[in-house]
Amino acid sequence: MKKNLILALAVLAIVIFPAFSRVYASQPFEGVISDSMCGRKHMATGKTPAQCVKECIRNNSHYVLVTKDKIYNLTGKPQAVAPLAGKHVRIEGALDRDTVTVEAVQEIKPEMPANMPM
Repeated sequence: MKKNLILALAVLAIVIFPAFSRVYASQPFEGVISDSMCGRKHMATGKTPAQCVKECIRNNSHYVLVTKDKIYNLTGKPQAVAPLAGKHVRIEGALDRDTVTVEAVQEIKPEMPANMPM
């Protein structure tokens, strides 16, 4: 009986573990850092997106990543995200539903076309 229980638990662990590792494994995300109040469209007139995000964060909003398809809540490392407010970034992080736990973040600068004269 004890062997059957151990075997059943081992099989269950083998089946369940890959599902959890896919969800919580670090993966790249690319988009623009915004805030939960404004999302894709900044509401503060006369301010840059970065200024709007910073103002909304001071008013109890939280950081989000706006991608082409979805808006993700961001947790972890706010000190790394804050300087990149309103900028296009690549984030390495673990996804859990609609929340990305930030492990690393870097700004993505637009590339200059190869045929552009200097």
